Order: sequence, then structure tokens, then C-alpha cells
Amino acid sequence: MTRARKWLLGAGALALLGVLLASVIPSSEELTQRASMRMEAALGVPVSVGALQWRLLPSPRVVIQDVATRQAQPVEVKQITLYPHTAALWKLRFQVDRAEVEGAVLPQLALVQLGRRPPDAAPGQPDMAGTGDLPLAQLDFQDVTWISRRGNRVVFDGQVQFDAGWKPRTLQVRRPGVTPAADLTLTRQGQEDRWQARTRLGGGTADGELQLHTADQGEMRLTGQLKPRDIDAVSAMQAFNHRSIVAGKASGDTTLSARGVNAAELAQSLHTTTHFTMARAKLLRFDVNKAVRSAGKEHAGETPLNSATGQLDTHNTPNGMAADFTRLKASSGVLSVSGKARVVNWQIDGEFSVDLVDGWVGVPLKVSGPLEHVQVSVPAGAVAGAALGTAVLPGIGTAIGARLGAAIGRIFGSEPADQKSPAPARKLP
Repeated sequence: MTRARKWLLGAGALALLGVLLASVIPSSEELTQRASMRMEAALGVPVSVGALQWRLLPSPRVVIQDVATRQAQPVEVKQITLYPHTAALWKLRFQVDRAEVEGAVLPQLALVQLGRRPPDAAPGQPDMAGTGDLPLAQLDFQDVTWISRRGNRVVFDGQVQFDAGWKPRTLQVRRPGVTPAADLTLTRQGQEDRWQARTRLGGGTADGELQLHTADQGEMRLTGQLKPRDIDAVSAMQAFNHRSIVAGKASGDTTLSARGVNAAELAQSLHTTTHFTMARAKLLRFDVNKAVRSAGKEHAGETPLNSATGQLDTHNTPNGMAADFTRLKASSGVLSVSGKARVVNWQIDGEFSVDLVDGWVGVPLKVSGPLEHVQVSVPAGAVAGAALGTAVLPGIGTAIGARLGAAIGRIFGSEPADQKSPAPARKLP
């Protein structure tokens, strides 16, 4: 068969398909109204659809344009393209093989309301989350913008391939144009509800495994373990349009958990716990020495850290994501710092203890306010007490007493420039 004849046969079959579809498919206006109703039933909020068109060339597809939820901060999608299964079309059935989403805007505050069935929804209307068959094989998305509670906009591209019940067989999400690469890949392990996770972020990795457990009542429980390795804090935060308060590479262990009856509730209840370590780090925009020396009046600068360890817990609250730092310990020269802090909506509330020479003298620091303009307070009595550190252990000429006096001198600027190292301690009889 010549190529021209094959082309004519293909064109003829496509034309015949078009005639069949035209005879059984409603008008574009009616299809647009039906699409709006189906989306409202699935999302639980009113939805408007700008236009819906059937296109047969170069392949059959449905193009839905200008979709928006009617909310204070609407979810908007510039275009959704549905590619139906051709064999199903010949049987006059509409089955989607693949879908493409382009130019979506997803405000975090709007997503909280999605997935709830509207009060006037009739029983038996479609519930996409509960579909047991394979309604969609693959979803591709690009230029999808996530807007946080505070208005931070982050763009994502990606792809999902589904198994039955909307369970991802593979999932790829990436931040386009970000260097070093920031992306996540999930791969399902056989038919089990376990996914291998591979993450690249800040020049490092965070690989591990996620598990999904479903109870008889339909509630889902998500658990997981990740192992962050050599993630640069500055570039990791920059990948999501944020500024880090510390520079250095972090490693550790992360566990995560969530509960809910759908994906939205899982996201809202997500809780992570990370035990981390950092070596050769630097505290940015904050000079601990200066804060102690000035009783909190000045703190602009940086603090080099020999090491830092701690625990970070993140979880959602009505005011946004909360980050709790506990068991914090860091050393910087003659200083060691310990304490805890909470960060919500980029506001910090923390209490720290600055110790000189292995904990012999402690100066309390209280940090509060926005991260860009923190307020620091040091009780005046604490500074006065620290200034008397040279009198610690009176009458005992130990090396520790001498080190303590020298350290306090360096911190409070009272050490003579030509001060020599303390003489070796004389052993007591």
C-alpha cells in the first residue's frame, strides 16, 4: 500500500469518526456546561469554564480553557487538554488516556476548601477520589504556580502516571530553571502502596521511602523516612524563593506522617521530624558575640559555627506552616549556644543560652519578631554577672579559671591587647 493511500485511508477514518462524534456529542455550549457541573461535583466549589472544544487534528482531543473556581482566591487553569482513548471513541465511549495542564495558579488558601461536596450535590454524583478503575493514565503539567499564605509564588512542572484508584505509579515534580536542581521522583514498588523517593535539593539528596495505609473506614495514613545528605541550606531555601538564616550543608534523618480521607487532608496534616547535623556552618545576619556584648542592642553581622545540631519539626497550623527547632546546640570559638525556637509566618519566638567555656557562664538571649528584623533582649543582670566571671572559683588558680577570665575578656572587649596566655595550673596538694 502506497503512502498516499495510507494517508487517504487515515483521513477517511478520521472524517468518519468526526461524523459519528458530531451525531452523538452535544454542542460545545452544552459540553461546557456539563464540564462545569462535573468539576463542581468533584471539587465541591462553584466552577466556571470559559470554553470547551473538540479538535480532531492532528489527533482527537478536548481542549478546556479558562477554568476558575469561584472563591476569594480562585484556583485558575489557563488550559486543560484531554486526549481520549481512540478505540473507546469508536464505541462512542469517552475514556481519557492522557491530560495536560498548562498555566495553573493554585493559592494555598483556596485549596483548603476543595474536595468538600456542595450542600446541593445529588447523591451518586461522581467522586473522583473514590474512583476504583483507571480514569486517567497520565497527567502532564507545566507552569503551575503555587501561592503560599504569605503570597510567595513557586512554579512547578511535572508528570504523574496513575494506577487504579488514582494511586501514582510514578510522580515527577521539578522546579524549572533552578540551579542546583530541585526535584522529587516517586516510584511505586510493584502493586504495594510503597513508593521509593528520590530528591535532589541544594546540591544534595534526600532519598527514602513512603508508605500509604488505608483503613476500612477509608481514612488514609501516610508515613515515610528520608535521609537528607549534604544539602546546602542557602541554595535549598533559594529554590523556593526564601532566604536562609544559616549557611552550611546539613545531613540527618527525617520521618513524616499524615492522616486524612483525601489528598488535601493528607497535605494539611503533614508532620515531619528531622534530626540534623551541620559542620562548618555560619549564622547569617546575626552576631552572637555582639548581641551578648551589647545586651541585645546590636546584633548585625554573622557568627561562624564550628558545628550545629538539633531537631526540626514542621506541621500545618491555622496560621500556616510552623517550624519548631528544639535541642539546638552550636559552638563558635569560645561560645556554645543551646535553646529552642518556633517560626510561623516568618515570625520567630526563641529562647537561647549562650555559654562561655563549656557552660561555666550562661547568658540568656530571647529572640522574637520577623526574621528579617528580629528583636533581641538580654537581661542586664545577666551581662553584669558574666562580667564578674574573673572572680569565679576565687582562690583557686586553676587553668579553667584563667580560661574563663580570658574568654569573658574577649567577649566583652576588656582583654588587653598584649595579654599573654595563662600560666600552667599548679597542682593542688
